[in-house]
Amino acid sequence: MSSVRTIAEDYLAMRRALGFKLAMQGRLLLQFVDYLEDCGLETVTTDAAIAWASAPVEATAVWHGMRFGVARRFAVHLHLLDPRCEVPPADVLPERHRRLPPHIYSADEIVALMAEARRLRPAMRAATAETVVGLLTVTGMRSGEVVRLNRNDVDVTARTLRVVATKRNKSRELALHESTAAALGTYSRLRDDTFPAAGPSFFVSRTGHRLSQSALHATFRLLVQATGLEPTPSSRARRPRPHDVRHSFSVDTLVAWHRAGEDVQALLPALSAYLGHVEPKDTYWYVSAVPELLSLTIGRAERRRS
Repeated sequence: MSSVRTIAEDYLAMRRALGFKLAMQGRLLLQFVDYLEDCGLETVTTDAAIAWASAPVEATAVWHGMRFGVARRFAVHLHLLDPRCEVPPADVLPERHRRLPPHIYSADEIVALMAEARRLRPAMRAATAETVVGLLTVTGMRSGEVVRLNRNDVDVTARTLRVVATKRNKSRELALHESTAAALGTYSRLRDDTFPAAGPSFFVSRTGHRLSQSALHATFRLLVQATGLEPTPSSRARRPRPHDVRHSFSVDTLVAWHRAGEDVQALLPALSAYLGHVEPKDTYWYVSAVPELLSLTIGRAERRRS
């Protein structure tokens, strides 16, 4: 095993211990190390990083930039241990992330999605889809967190829900509204009547097994099409996703706080904690400049200046 490979594996272990999953980035880094070894190189060079990152040639500039970012970040680390290591300039293949704006759902659109969910068959699939959409809407949970829920994570009597070891290995407990707890209780009884021998998962598929994220996304896409939310090709808009409900929850929460005259800046840490973010700056990614939120923010700023 080369010293570069050993350092790369230690580097990944260190970052993962800090909570970074690095699934794809980890695979790419080890592929970069494979390339260095195939070239007979004992350290990183700028030419090697650019050559590896630029392959395959038919890939997009975004993909090349991401590969280059993986190689360069490792080179910065390696240079501390090996002065021979060259750190490539950051602007050679910049990571060009073009963020497509999320779809911010209106209350009517959520109602329409849940109504279409009730039309699905069999009945268990309909109940699962409707309850999941409702839970995403009122909690802002990640879709992956929802499908990983187990029965003992949901306490409808205490009206609490536990999200265990999610992104960056954080866990949190969410308080549920009485109506949400009642809906989850109704779903639980239907699930147990339909699949008495089902496993520990809270949400199940039409066959009684744990609901998968791919099945959730496939069903959600059907609901989006049925409600007429599918964007036209000419609009170049992103198709509404389950994850966009999380963005909508964040925006709706801020709008409600602004309307109530709350100190939004002081309350942001609470929203971050509820969403499972490490700090408030992570929450800003979810706040889109919808017209109503912009209007409320500008209005508050003007009142402060007057």
